[in-house]
Amino acid sequence: MTDSFDSGWKVLCKIGGIAALLWIAIAPAEIVISLLPGVEELSTHTVTATDWFGLFQQHWFLGLRNLGLLNMVGATLYIPTILAVCSLLRRDSEAYAILGAVVYFVGIAVYFASSRAFPMLSLSREYTNAVTDAQRLLIAAAGETMLAEGKSRAGILIIEFSFVVISAAMLKSKVFSRFSASAGILGSTLMMVLEVAFIPPHGAGMVIAAVGGLAMMTWSFLIGRGLLRGV
Repeated sequence: MTDSFDSGWKVLCKIGGIAALLWIAIAPAEIVISLLPGVEELSTHTVTATDWFGLFQQHWFLGLRNLGLLNMVGATLYIPTILAVCSLLRRDSEAYAILGAVVYFVGIAVYFASSRAFPMLSLSREYTNAVTDAQRLLIAAAGETMLAEGKSRAGILIIEFSFVVISAAMLKSKVFSRFSASAGILGSTLMMVLEVAFIPPHGAGMVIAAVGGLAMMTWSFLIGRGLLRGV
């Protein structure tokens, strides 16, 4: 029983470590996509629902990406990492570890519930297949409603707060280094500031995004390496 448990535990740590390292690729992927020819021009013209429908018809992946697809991939990818890290942290800081995990999963639930990426893709197909102007008007109105409802970024803010809590637990624990914990606290705090005051990023927000993003990538790298090494 113990051997089986230890074996399963090591597998979770390995999966969590790999996921943490893969998560680091999300930000560079966003940058690469944004630099592709024509992407910026297409993205700046998505104002109304019909604009979004047109984007989905031309480039469905870009439409999903612009509505947060990579964020959803990253949040899902990090699930085994959070489970492994918080389980390790329970040894020294059970309350913080459990709170961090709970807040993270609440954040995912809120974010996925508010995401309008796939519903907008579905509406775009209905809009294309509509045969009358009245049908198109109804679908466009539904799209505008979805876009309005999807403006909330509360889920991302909650997820970033969970990283602050987990990093605080890391400070109290001997499992991870203080440098790892500090990188997590700095990065997640800056990203929360970015979400509250600088969306879309501009001016000082670009600096905050760069520093916060690098700190979070460092945090994820150190966590991934630690989990793969067996901490």
